Amino acid sequence: MSSAAPAEAPIDSLTSRQTDRPTPVRRTVGVLRILLALVVLAAIVTQISDELLHDAFDPAAYFGYFTIQSSLMNVVVLAVGGVLALRLAAEPELLARVRMSTLSYAVITGVVYNLLLRNLPSDGSYVGISWPNEVLHVWAPALILLDWLLAPGRPALAWKRIWFALIYPLTWLAYALLRGTFTDWWTYPFLNPGEPGGWPSVLLYILVIAAVIIGISAGAIGLSRLGRAERTRWAPDPA
Repeated sequence: MSSAAPAEAPIDSLTSRQTDRPTPVRRTVGVLRILLALVVLAAIVTQISDELLHDAFDPAAYFGYFTIQSSLMNVVVLAVGGVLALRLAAEPELLARVRMSTLSYAVITGVVYNLLLRNLPSDGSYVGISWPNEVLHVWAPALILLDWLLAPGRPALAWKRIWFALIYPLTWLAYALLRGTFTDWWTYPFLNPGEPGGWPSVLLYILVIAAVIIGISAGAIGLSRLGRAERTRWAPDPA
């Protein structure tokens, strides 16, 4: 006479992994995230201080830029992610979802700046010191991407989370277009319908940038799901 074998317990559920002690590698990632958050914050503070010293600081304009807003998001996300990496073996799904989104914002910031904005002629306004721009548009995006590619403890994200990454860009875009329409101050030249190409050109840029954000987010989610098949025998996909 035989008895049924007991059900096998989950061996790699997100909950159990979050209560484990973080590995030395994950702790190192935590420290590096906090350091990067401080460097990005230092770049922003340096830009503001430099512009204040030269009587060129316009808060409404400065904090209206996608680069600055998304960089401030990354300061918070990197700091929180760093602290949790020092304490937990695996990060919560919500943090991974937010990191996936801010990763896409950092990468699109770097791509747009280096392809469309880096070599624009000066409009006569004050040009500040250069290293903060390089940090915000080159080094931070590259390091945030490396963090996603290499850091341990990231959970698998559901494909439907791809739309989460579009909430902020669409909100910012509505703000930028409304502000430009009523004040004739355009955050970026490619959003100005008064430039050659008019509204068709603006809409084309918007569609291309939105497609790139979706593509980056899809790639990030796909990377998070590598090796997921074995794990999902024990743990369901987050709702």
